[in-house]
Amino acid sequence: MFTILVANIKGGCGKTTIATHIAGAFANAGHATLLADADRQRSSLGWIERRPATAPPVRGLDWSKETVETPRAARLVIDAPAALRTRQIEELVDLADVVVLPVLPSAFDEQATRRFLRKLDELKAIAKRRKGVAVVGNRLRANTRSAERLDRFLDGVGHGVVTRIRDAQLYAELAASGLTLFDLKAKRVQEPRADWQPLLAWIDDAAG
Repeated sequence: MFTILVANIKGGCGKTTIATHIAGAFANAGHATLLADADRQRSSLGWIERRPATAPPVRGLDWSKETVETPRAARLVIDAPAALRTRQIEELVDLADVVVLPVLPSAFDEQATRRFLRKLDELKAIAKRRKGVAVVGNRLRANTRSAERLDRFLDGVGHGVVTRIRDAQLYAELAASGLTLFDLKAKRVQEPRADWQPLLAWIDDAAG
């Protein structure tokens, strides 16, 4: 089973949107997919509860209090809580094969992300590049000062910036329906869905 940890110590950076979309992409690709929700808000589990029976299945695991036994599957996505303690980071990274780290275009997010990356870099598996870290610029508005600032920050963090996800109201609509861009065939999802392809290709390459 290949495991993807979606994490950042900064709340509100879009971890659940990233985690559910990765899980939705896997399910639509035919992978048996698990989504473990380690956040006490249980937002990912709520998304699964709203997911239509006609959509490719994503099975949820409640890790909000403790890590539970994981059934066999092809892919496991972990939606981590914010404000992770050092021990929690170590435990979750130990379970993961790769880490996906979303960051928003704000000075507060950049500061928290720097601290989190420093903690990750202290872990032997990350420092020795046995486990990859994909930084994802999230909710970007093109041709804005905040987007330019985030680009400068991402270029200097010392980890690969895999993709930049543009801001779109469509994500709120999808979250309310338990869906992702990958569950829809409408023309309007084609352009935003292209933002995800570099990240999914990076994960597939890491999974071998």
